[in-house]
Amino acid sequence: MSVSRTCLVLLCLSAAACGHSPNSPSGAAGGSGSKLAAPGLQSPADQAQLSVLRPTLVVGNLPSGQAAATYEFQIADRADFVTSASTKIGAFAVVAHPTSVPEGQNGTTAYTPDFDLQPTTRLYWRARVVQGATTSDWSPTWSFNTAIAGYNRAGELYDPLVNGATVGVAVGSTTFVSGKGVRLEDGNSYVRYQLAQTIAAGEFSMEVEGLHANGPGAKLKVFSMMDGTGDLFSSQYLFTAQYRGVSGNPDNCISFKALLGDPAIKLEPDLGVRAASVRSLDPGRAYFWRATWSNGFAIQVREGTDGAVIYDYGQTASAFPNASYNPTPHFAYLGANNGRFGNEEGSWPGAIYRNVWIGTRSRPTSLGSALRPY
Repeated sequence: MSVSRTCLVLLCLSAAACGHSPNSPSGAAGGSGSKLAAPGLQSPADQAQLSVLRPTLVVGNLPSGQAAATYEFQIADRADFVTSASTKIGAFAVVAHPTSVPEGQNGTTAYTPDFDLQPTTRLYWRARVVQGATTSDWSPTWSFNTAIAGYNRAGELYDPLVNGATVGVAVGSTTFVSGKGVRLEDGNSYVRYQLAQTIAAGEFSMEVEGLHANGPGAKLKVFSMMDGTGDLFSSQYLFTAQYRGVSGNPDNCISFKALLGDPAIKLEPDLGVRAASVRSLDPGRAYFWRATWSNGFAIQVREGTDGAVIYDYGQTASAFPNASYNPTPHFAYLGANNGRFGNEEGSWPGAIYRNVWIGTRSRPTSLGSALRPY
């Protein structure tokens, strides 16, 4: 027997001993001894922006003539699919994992969630096929962005603002800037939200751009809250987040002021803290502003949604342990409504807002991810 023929016989015997045929298709894996190729993803297209919260996912079937199969899908807000059970974010799901989806007709199989996925979120999906005891590899992973949509319900509010609409009320001279959000054109303009219920402990956060050093007012308001629609400065539940401008004591400092139901329970950084909080903000950069509260207030400002922290300071009403921030009704503002009343400066002229969250808990990590570049 020639050397080449001997090698071929040994190769075949070795493959048979390992339980594999030398003609097994490449890419086959999954369950034990699997010879099934992963299904091909068809729609929605990779990185598609959708207008719905219940998309239909479509994959190609196994080649015709093979035994009946079922399909398994996964949808998650992480590309590594670290969880496989359905997870709720408020009323919305961010993860789905249906199994045993029957093979469809005309060469494709489809799955549509029977619940709303989280809005304005980049989600990832994949599929695999099961035939008897054999399971294929997972398909490659694709992504899609769910509908850009806001909502206002008990305990949480979300407003993307990049789609030319708001779940609040725009007052005064405001402009929706495509893909960026809503711009307040002057100090008397603002967006007002009436929350579905009072939030006595929670978070108010957003992305803001257009802020710059030496702003046209001493105590310009980035955002605010109170217990109504009258003059902010007559409210016992006044709260303002500020980026001060010229004559701001000192100029260009980040600051805040809050009352917890009584003028005697006032929280406000002193001059020393404000002097250490001077920042020269770049009008071309988006900053992530986040206020949290319960028996006190804290403000954090970052460069972008997950960039460097440039401000982080808070105070508690330690002398009033039972005090809380519980305005009824509860109103929140992008900017502030006090400019027309003449009590200090009002909103920050030219500030652009998007991706607004107000809730009893921290903003969900993936909410608003559809607004970020890949």
